[in-house]
Amino acid sequence: MMPPHQESSNITIHNSPASIMLTTTRTAENFVSVHAEPSTSAADVVPCSQRPIPSQQQPLTPLPFSVLSQSLRPITLKFEEVAYSIHSSATTASCFSSHKPKPRTSVLNGVSGVVRPGELLAMLGPSGSGKTTLLTALGGRLTGKMSGTITYNGRPFSSSVKRRIGFVAQDDVLYPHLTVLETLTYAALLKLPKKLTTQEKIEQAELIIVELGLARCRNNVVGGPLLRGVSGGERKRVSVGLEMLVNPSLLMLDEPTSGLDSTAAHRIMVTLRGLARGGRTVITTIHQPSSGLYRMFDKVLVLSEGYPIYWGKADQAMDYFGYIGFTPSFNFLNPADFLLDLANGIAPDVKPDEQLEFHGRVDHPDDQNSTKQFLISSYKKNIYPTLKADISQNLQDSSFPTAKSSKSSEVEWNSSWWEQFKVLLTRGVQERKHESFSGLRIFQVMSVSVLSGLLWWHSDTSHIQDQVPNIMKS
Repeated sequence: MMPPHQESSNITIHNSPASIMLTTTRTAENFVSVHAEPSTSAADVVPCSQRPIPSQQQPLTPLPFSVLSQSLRPITLKFEEVAYSIHSSATTASCFSSHKPKPRTSVLNGVSGVVRPGELLAMLGPSGSGKTTLLTALGGRLTGKMSGTITYNGRPFSSSVKRRIGFVAQDDVLYPHLTVLETLTYAALLKLPKKLTTQEKIEQAELIIVELGLARCRNNVVGGPLLRGVSGGERKRVSVGLEMLVNPSLLMLDEPTSGLDSTAAHRIMVTLRGLARGGRTVITTIHQPSSGLYRMFDKVLVLSEGYPIYWGKADQAMDYFGYIGFTPSFNFLNPADFLLDLANGIAPDVKPDEQLEFHGRVDHPDDQNSTKQFLISSYKKNIYPTLKADISQNLQDSSFPTAKSSKSSEVEWNSSWWEQFKVLLTRGVQERKHESFSGLRIFQVMSVSVLSGLLWWHSDTSHIQDQVPNIMKS
């Protein structure tokens, strides 16, 4: 019996559940991109909550587009031998102590993989295994020295690639006193291109609300720690909607189901699976998913102390670990729980007389370090050669923008200073509408704004981060 191979298959986008649901009201020819102008005029726009339910006798009115329909520029993400280390915290040194180099702690060690459009990758592992660090590195947000190669359609990270990436952090950073509709509307006014009118941008926000199942709470405040608002799952979907406004080709999420109940977590994963079936590359870290959520994953990456111990299809993980000698002691076990136990070095119960049957392995099951080392060596022997051959494939992708189109896109997506000022001012007033305004408060805010602006006047943008501590001290 051979280990499962990492077979690359062509993903059929139009047969997914999300595509089937959407194509019942419009044909594939009616799908247009995010940047296309809607077919309906601004005067004919009707709010989502007031739209009549179509019947068999009434003709179906096609929507301008669907955020779940298709990605504009699909991205194939490849990362090979990604490693990252940080300086360990050193003790307080006196003036007479010798200046020894600080020891470094490895966070990631030789992590590789490839994720193609239409696939949903889940990163599993215990706390401190490097899941969030790897996700941050793949999103181009990791600071510090990192080794390895990360390419997007064969090209390194750049500003044009950054515009096609959506990143949803674990903590939702939203304005608590704004409603769901207001939150997405203000984001649409800031992110969408100039060629769309204000009413068309509002339509885009409304369509995002419908596609993500937020129509019921569109007029409810988002809420926060001190203000009751929408539920945790709905708040997470609002965060996903903020990134979906620009129709990203690569969507990354850091533990989107943490703190949610099983029903809310299932809805989030259904949404992500629908986005992936629309031709996007979706990568998420997840902590201890249920068996139902695990079946939604296309690929799984299991990390143990920064080392990969499995990469491949989710439905082949149990067969692989069974091949190398780790079989669950009973059936109907959640595969995610089994993988997390192995990542922690907890092997299943194996009889002593059966240990010699699996490649002569005689490690004691209670020795967690030995179990981890065996899993790492088995990964390098059985999985990594096939994965390296898959990464080495030279895939041509003509949909990626050239240097000329990237430069024009950069100019197109920048809003003018006056437009940004108006939107931010309106959003600030709307967020603080529950507070009482007075002349003294307005004077204080304006004075602090003028002083802060003078401190940053004519500052070099490349050294802004270095100037923050000095300005805060002053």
